Amino acid sequence: MNATKAVTIVGGGLAGLTAAIHLSKTGLKVILIEKNEYPKHKVCGEYISNEILPYLDWLSINLSELNPTHISKLDFSTSEGKVIKCDLPLGGFGVSRFALDAFLCKKAIENGCEIIQDNVDDIVFDNDFFTVSTLNNRSITSKIVIGAFGKRSNIDQKLKRGFIQEKSYWLAVKAHYFGEFPNDLVALHNFEGGYCGVSKVENNVINICYLVSYESFKKYKSIEDFQNQIVIKNPHLKLIFDDSKILFDAPLTISQISFDKKAAVENHILMIGDTAGLIHPLCGNGMAMAIHSAKIASELIGDFYAKKIKSRDELEKKYIAEWNANFKKRLRIGRILAFILQKTKLSSVLMEIMIKFPFLMPIIIKRTHGKPIVVE
Repeated sequence: MNATKAVTIVGGGLAGLTAAIHLSKTGLKVILIEKNEYPKHKVCGEYISNEILPYLDWLSINLSELNPTHISKLDFSTSEGKVIKCDLPLGGFGVSRFALDAFLCKKAIENGCEIIQDNVDDIVFDNDFFTVSTLNNRSITSKIVIGAFGKRSNIDQKLKRGFIQEKSYWLAVKAHYFGEFPNDLVALHNFEGGYCGVSKVENNVINICYLVSYESFKKYKSIEDFQNQIVIKNPHLKLIFDDSKILFDAPLTISQISFDKKAAVENHILMIGDTAGLIHPLCGNGMAMAIHSAKIASELIGDFYAKKIKSRDELEKKYIAEWNANFKKRLRIGRILAFILQKTKLSSVLMEIMIKFPFLMPIIIKRTHGKPIVVE
């Protein structure tokens, strides 16, 4: 393999697979390393804003094959059950990560990408090249490495990234259910210490995913106990859980979720998706952001190999600038909203304002979403 014309992607989630498809479409040699087999369920809200549809068309990704639900409405409620309803400015769709990631992996392979199932042990940058080593003693050399290894990884530890040194106090829980729920609706329901997203994915399945502070959760013996004691105090969530049947043996969980600021470039690695920054799920836009970040990185890497970008330093500066221009404000708004919703009095004031002035909700949604992503 010609290492000077190769890109190694560490992590095969939504961002990593999208970057693999994009870069291989432009003729570059792509190796993607992912520790898990496909298909696999992941803790995720599984709602994607329609802003990414023009870009998926350019990538020749036809998600209609997965029969996603089409979502156009939002319900938002306080822990006491006060609700605001509105139309989503752009709308979106629901599709499970179980189906979507496997679909994208197949597309990447069809494009000529090499997918390796292995755990990355270390990434070393030396003499303008990367060496990626795996637990199975594989060593890969390439000019460019993209970090797409998700919310937390041993690679974060190796790189001594700032956020990984701090304790994080968020836990996420997700499961699929059968029950009655509108196909065109995404609901965000608050409860004491957290908030829960509910929407349909393919095959008439309901995805329920909630985020809770560990301080709130640790007082209870189990997920079931916490749901019964706290989550269903929101009357809307009680109705949903009472009328639904879980399809998993047990809910999936992920702990130590950090919403702290992350660097978009670390040790010359271009970070994309959750690896570069995680938006609070209440903003409902993490999946679209992951796909958009893959586009930004892939286009700049293409310019780098086409000599339109003259140096690695220029590549990194342009990527950081593009990341900040597209996502910095969204992430900040997400943190502000999450802070408000964790404060009962502030949350009540905000809800009263939005009930009196319902036009404010679509404005807030627009501030956490982007415009349709078009490839020039």
